[in-house]
Amino acid sequence: MSSSVLFDVPGPAALRRHRLIGVLGVVLLVAAAFGVVWGLRSQLGAQAWQPLGDPTTWASYFVPGILNTLQAAAIALVLACAVGLVLALGRMSFVIPVRAVCSVLVEFFRAVPVLMAMLFFYYLMVFAAPFDSLVPPAMKSLVGVVAGLTLYNGAVMAELLRAGVNSLPRGQTEAGLSIGLSLEQTRRTILLPQAITAMMPALVNQLIVIVKDTALGYIITYPELLRSATTLSSNYANIVPSFLVVAILFIVINFSLSRLAEVLEARVRRRRGHVVTAAEAHQGAFLADEGALEEADDQHQVVREGSHHH
Repeated sequence: MSSSVLFDVPGPAALRRHRLIGVLGVVLLVAAAFGVVWGLRSQLGAQAWQPLGDPTTWASYFVPGILNTLQAAAIALVLACAVGLVLALGRMSFVIPVRAVCSVLVEFFRAVPVLMAMLFFYYLMVFAAPFDSLVPPAMKSLVGVVAGLTLYNGAVMAELLRAGVNSLPRGQTEAGLSIGLSLEQTRRTILLPQAITAMMPALVNQLIVIVKDTALGYIITYPELLRSATTLSSNYANIVPSFLVVAILFIVINFSLSRLAEVLEARVRRRRGHVVTAAEAHQGAFLADEGALEEADDQHQVVREGSHHH
């Protein structure tokens, strides 16, 4: 007799009731989907989809939107990696003021919403001197998007790198100290490169977050993919098809980045496996050589004892 720890096994009446609820749920979902499609029938007709098949539409809206999205994401990724590296080293510093300042910056930028940071830097570029005259008008929204993404993701990457360093075996630190390096030099030259390699998949996954967050640039009029789709839908009155295409494009971009993260993770695992195998082979060869030396020494002792007897 079957039993369950969390709930009693339903009887015939309960099974019939569950089936009825399931059928009613499916019917309601189908009806709701039909209602949505019926309400959007003007947006789903052939006339609404026709502009999306025009190469001019792609050249004027989608392609520039994709390029602007990738441009902001690439710049923010490079700067976030640099900021994250500096903050990670600062948080692991033995100088207490440096460690305190970097800790406050990391916690602050992680807590502040990305959109708020974008708005702050955008309005800084627009209204505050001397930034209002130094930065060209076409670049102000890009600077706002990149600055917001850089500070938030830089703080996140700093924590990823610090976690990667702390996850390494203690023997790595002891090995660095044994060859005369200071603890700071050991972290910078031995631990940090290994942490970056180990955390590479997580860093690539953070790039996916950066790409998706570029859509927040819509608020400050940055012409990324979502903004381009909005302009397109305003010109052709086809908001649903335009946004469906944008959703598909974001899925393709993020899926490609996810696959890249998986490939990097597989390569890191294979590399670690090769290192471990090489270390084990080296250790085995060392033990074999040590055993051969011991055997030769034993034979030498036997020969010496025989010569003494003679």
